Amino acid sequence: MLPVSMVGRAGELAELGRAWSTVVDGNRRSPAVAVVTGGAGVGKSLLVAAALDGFTPRPEVVLSGAARLHSPAPYDWLAAVLSGRDTSRLDLPADALAWLAQQPTAPPERYAPGTLLRLAVRTVRALVGAGPAVLVVEDLHALDPASLNLIGELATADGLPALLMVATRPAAHAVAPALTGRTLARLCGVRGVVRQHLGPLRPAEVAEVLDQVYAGSAADPGLVHRVWQHTGGNPYALTELLAAHAGADPATLLAAVPAAVAVPADAVPAAVVPGAGVSAVAVPAAVVPAARIAAGPDFPVAATIELTGREVEVLDCLVAGMSNKQVARALGISVRTVTVHVSNLLRKTGAASRTEAALWAVRQRLAVAAPTTSLAAPTPTRDS
Repeated sequence: MLPVSMVGRAGELAELGRAWSTVVDGNRRSPAVAVVTGGAGVGKSLLVAAALDGFTPRPEVVLSGAARLHSPAPYDWLAAVLSGRDTSRLDLPADALAWLAQQPTAPPERYAPGTLLRLAVRTVRALVGAGPAVLVVEDLHALDPASLNLIGELATADGLPALLMVATRPAAHAVAPALTGRTLARLCGVRGVVRQHLGPLRPAEVAEVLDQVYAGSAADPGLVHRVWQHTGGNPYALTELLAAHAGADPATLLAAVPAAVAVPADAVPAAVVPGAGVSAVAVPAAVVPAARIAAGPDFPVAATIELTGREVEVLDCLVAGMSNKQVARALGISVRTVTVHVSNLLRKTGAASRTEAALWAVRQRLAVAAPTTSLAAPTPTRDS
């Protein structure tokens, strides 16, 4: 496996390990919660898997589930957890278990929603037992509403000895944005929550990856810069690029990666706007200095707003619910600089608060069609 996924993620791994220790030590009345957000390809699931593999002691129980994107149904997460498990020994109604597991033999009648939610929580408690356990939620943004309610309940379940690790794209990219946003807010309100936002690799981290792949023979800054620009620092894109040229020398890779071409700001499609928590600007800020964003109908702003690349990144962080301190940490800038950027965003968008500015950004994404041309990889922010 290429050494891309965990480069630059040492801090996140250590933080997840500390969260697991609080569960093992038995110092919590409710589960420990870790929320990992970020755009596609930044390695959220790989980070969770690496953390799980490194936990000491090893979890006695691991319950992992994800959305069934092609055939969504209520309680998808729990159905995935129950898939292939022997549930005959669980002290729960057989018909309810069959329904929660989405078995074809499940009766058509079902319990009232509130009762079914309580039975779902009881099912997870029965599977966890005395613990300690890890509950892994993949792609929270794609889960059905019933699963979202269940995850919210589990995060505050009294006496559940577990670490709840959630990997998700930001709420605006979800199947049910409003409900996903409320669920994320509920998870992030848990005492001692670990909140991580992954973004692209920095040039130095791309250099580290190339150094590992080519055994120290890829120190050429020109190659590093070209690869970083070509992939946008996206770990998945970087992995694909290296896999496509596996066995080739650095010179071959350099020849295969085109040099960056400056693109006029007016050429950026108006539909390319920042989503919630992940910058959707199609080209790196180094290539296009500003992104033109159409104004929303509910805000008294000009017909066209021009944000700098850094302002787009700060706005993404605001939508993700970050404080100024978290934004500063994510982007590697000072809190004072963040304050200046937030003030500029409020002025440019005509918003009265950072919450209004975040809502404005979400509405822009929902109001415009998806871009027809992808100029380069997206550049999400980073919280290390």
